[in-house]
Amino acid sequence: MNQTTKVVSQSPWGKHETFHEYIVARGDELSQSLAMLMTESFRPDAAKSLRLYSASEAADFIGTSVPNLRKVLSEAEIKGFDGQPVDVFQDARGHRWYTAEQIDAVRMYFQAEARSPDKFLPGRRTRDDHLQVLTFMNFKGGSGKTTSAIHAAQGFALRGYRVLAIDLDPQATLTMHFGVRPEIDYAQGGTIYDALRYEKPVPISQVIKTETYFHNLDYVPSGIMLTEYETESALYLRETGYMPFYMRMGNALREIEDQYDIVVIDCPPQIGFLTLTALNTTTGIITTIQPSMYDVASMAQFLALMGNLVNAISEQGVEPPLDFMRYLITRYDNTDNNQQDITRFLRHQFGREVLKTEVLDSTLVTRAASEQRTIYEIEPRDQNRGTFKRAWSAFNAVQDELENMVQAAWKRGPIRGDL
Repeated sequence: MNQTTKVVSQSPWGKHETFHEYIVARGDELSQSLAMLMTESFRPDAAKSLRLYSASEAADFIGTSVPNLRKVLSEAEIKGFDGQPVDVFQDARGHRWYTAEQIDAVRMYFQAEARSPDKFLPGRRTRDDHLQVLTFMNFKGGSGKTTSAIHAAQGFALRGYRVLAIDLDPQATLTMHFGVRPEIDYAQGGTIYDALRYEKPVPISQVIKTETYFHNLDYVPSGIMLTEYETESALYLRETGYMPFYMRMGNALREIEDQYDIVVIDCPPQIGFLTLTALNTTTGIITTIQPSMYDVASMAQFLALMGNLVNAISEQGVEPPLDFMRYLITRYDNTDNNQQDITRFLRHQFGREVLKTEVLDSTLVTRAASEQRTIYEIEPRDQNRGTFKRAWSAFNAVQDELENMVQAAWKRGPIRGDL
């Protein structure tokens, strides 16, 4: 008697019958696990805060010397933004430590008392000083784009500029630096997508987050809904033959441009409608590049594609309001001969368009980024002194170059110095 064995086919997706069910379930599981991890790492009622800065750090941010800073604090009564006298924390060794707000209050005092008040006013002074929009972009992920963008935004804020950071990447990594979870905190909206969308856009002022832990730094968050902008722009272009996307960011920023000195935009690692939307309001492009042959080849494709797309927009009579374009070498290992060769090649190829400072590859910075922190946020006393100093010096040197370019765009020279 023949017996037939029934073969039961098993889904390749385990307990899920379809790939759709599998991928949705995996996303839900990961989100729940991440929520538990975040709860274990941070109290539910905890908020991100900023560390205190030493006298030498404070003096450098203000643009003065440590002796001059000490002299002013000992002789003058400086009031903070709350109207109360600045009460600087002094540790057991007599070292003074400053909050970012106190640094800015002392800067305002220096500005008021200086023979040349503008010396300590780094931001816009007249309407001729146009809003600076610095856009960080690259065709390839992993180039240090977001890390560079958030450091630039924080660096400008600490130096006394009014800064708005805009996250234009649907992955929302820059948004997470502000201590939020986009898929939870902005699941119902409140992101840059709301201000850029084609149907019933809201004023950008409604999605700017001003209550942040970082003095002088506001931000506009991103989220997964921002991916819809790419589809909507393509459909609009196909249906109308018109390219309105290149005006949307500029129109949005026009509402609030008098409130800020600098806007920092973190673009997605691709050339699409989001990047082109940012490009056409950009005054400064910073392209991050890791010194490897693969990254250089990718950047060649990036530049060729961007050139073609910009040309198409130019035919509509629109040109980006660019003051400068620079290349920033990131994740640089100065002990790697191959990276040294490629860096020399890039400097030969692009000359002064490559920033003088390379951002060193640092486990310290990588570890800080995994915790949504920067070199300006981590506590130096908890780090290896030499490692911290190298990373701190590199990011500050990059910041010096960026600041000089902004000042040059406003037809000024360096404004650092003592009273």
